[in-house]
Amino acid sequence: MSDPADVYATCDLGPALAAIGEARLSLSVYPAPTPPDRETILAGAAGARGLITTLRDPIDEALLEALSPTLEVVAQYAVGLDNVDVEAARRLGIKVVNTPDVLTKATAEFALFALGALARRLRASEALVRSGGWWGWHPSLPFLGREIAGMTVAVVGLGRIGRAFAARCAALDVELLLYSRTEDPAFTVGLQRQLDGLAEMGVQGPRRARFVSLDEALARADAVSLHVPLTPATRHLIDGAALAKMKPGALLVNTARGPVVDEAALAAALQSGHLGGAALDVFSTEPLPMSSPLLAPALEDKVRLFHHFGSGTEETRLSTDPDRGMAGRCVSGLLAALRS
Repeated sequence: MSDPADVYATCDLGPALAAIGEARLSLSVYPAPTPPDRETILAGAAGARGLITTLRDPIDEALLEALSPTLEVVAQYAVGLDNVDVEAARRLGIKVVNTPDVLTKATAEFALFALGALARRLRASEALVRSGGWWGWHPSLPFLGREIAGMTVAVVGLGRIGRAFAARCAALDVELLLYSRTEDPAFTVGLQRQLDGLAEMGVQGPRRARFVSLDEALARADAVSLHVPLTPATRHLIDGAALAKMKPGALLVNTARGPVVDEAALAAALQSGHLGGAALDVFSTEPLPMSSPLLAPALEDKVRLFHHFGSGTEETRLSTDPDRGMAGRCVSGLLAALRS
């Protein structure tokens, strides 16, 4: 039997993994694109000092205890740690590192583009061309989209990604409603300064950015974008009651975590016509089950569904530079923790 690897990775992170060998550590990588099962992780990481994980890997207390005789570090290839029992790791003396910052810009711009695709009905337009159903130009037929300019956009959650999304929205001539558990006057002042500067340049009208309650954000916004972490307090934050508070015809974008939204309630709000549409990059169960009510044919034109693709750029996912890419930051975090 061969000696156990120093580091076991549940997914191939590309060229960034070479740094592990350069640090004179042995490496074993789960080769398949699908996630390994629990037994595979236990066998692969047995005797390892470091474990590289992704959001699809359930790293619970029992698994950590089984690996704890040698395991020193769990390096999560993500910002969120929903799948890792961090308290159990701390109790067992296992360090946990993740990849903040580097996916902020990619995810923020993805949320913005998802909102644009939803509002302007880009998918329906392309489907019309591809199907041969485009019979010619008409002022209003077969359908029209909606301009984002002039909308009121609510940003729910003002961590790194929420702030970056709000800053990008500011250039689209919108009113901004900001909701977070803690108010940050300095951020609001800076965002308002950005809006005022654009108005002074004559590229858009005078617009405001201000902190509001969640109820006001939902009630007044034409579009709501979610950027909160998944915690007990945010699980089903957007449930049936919250959806009922939203403006008729409003749009919802979720690039945060799937369980933040009650998907059955969302499907019902879309089916009834109360909501105008939704763009979702994350789901309670991933991949999204084919039985999901969000896949109902009647909702096809109202819902944009993406494969957890918010950070899905070559730079953000695979760059070996820890200041630019998740792979580089994950590996550098792992090595730094092993050295400390």
